[in-house]
Amino acid sequence: MILVKIGPKKGRGEYGLIAVMESAFRTVALVGKHQSPEVAESLRALAAFLVAQGVAVLIEEATAQAIPAAAYPTASYARIGQCADLVVILGGDGTLLGAARQLAESGVPLVGVNQGQLGFMTDIAHDAMFQSMTAILAGNHSREQRFLLEAEVLRAGQPVARNLALNDVVVNKGDAGRLIELEVKVDGELIHVLRADGLIVSTPTGSTAYALSANGPILHPAVAGIAIVPLCPHALSYRPITISDQSEIGIRFLPPHEGRIHFDGQTRFDARGDDVIRLRRAKAAITLLHPPGYSYFAMLREKLHWSSTSRS
Repeated sequence: MILVKIGPKKGRGEYGLIAVMESAFRTVALVGKHQSPEVAESLRALAAFLVAQGVAVLIEEATAQAIPAAAYPTASYARIGQCADLVVILGGDGTLLGAARQLAESGVPLVGVNQGQLGFMTDIAHDAMFQSMTAILAGNHSREQRFLLEAEVLRAGQPVARNLALNDVVVNKGDAGRLIELEVKVDGELIHVLRADGLIVSTPTGSTAYALSANGPILHPAVAGIAIVPLCPHALSYRPITISDQSEIGIRFLPPHEGRIHFDGQTRFDARGDDVIRLRRAKAAITLLHPPGYSYFAMLREKLHWSSTSRS
């Protein structure tokens, strides 16, 4: 038995005896929100906990630069994808989104510890971190796959940008103080010519993010669909629509309109008139691990402040 500190407060904390266990996750990589003292403290504590469990620990390179006191091997995302059996992300959904795009091709499962705001995907509460990780290391968890969008931008028929998005691809007017016009097609068939501030193309994962604030539908993660949600359209008849995840979406900036393309709100590309964005379901997917007792609907009730009691 090994004594492990589990209290989050400096100089204080409860102690408990935790038995070293044999886990399928022999190497665990840690990714943390940069420049966050709270995350740095949690990362050090979690790393010590994992080592006490007989697990090898890797720290993602940029995370290690922000937390130089962490005396553990560092690794790039490429090496993490090759060597790690599990990746734990400490921070908010944005931190998980960035890591997920980097690791999508590797197939390594992800776990999120919420030290951000809402935490739709980082569903382990900070104060339950050790308890949840103990269960996950013991194999007591559920697995869930989430698909990504693959985006390609064409200019004069030639690709000029490619990216992945776990949440959404947002096309908007950029710095322009006016509407833009977009020609939107699904599988080559015209849906509409949209006059609006822009358009959101969302996965089920992203349906509770920006698309939700634009009155888009909430898609359960098991739904094989993609939501197309107009942003401030000029006509009220423009409505969100959900299409098959096997469809290809084409969006063309009608000249002289220009705009900006955002991938998960973290990277962007400045588009010109007549540029075309092709969107399809990516071949790669990510695997999220959830602790015991996880419920998607319970998460929605908590995060969206829905009533948790029913009336007869």
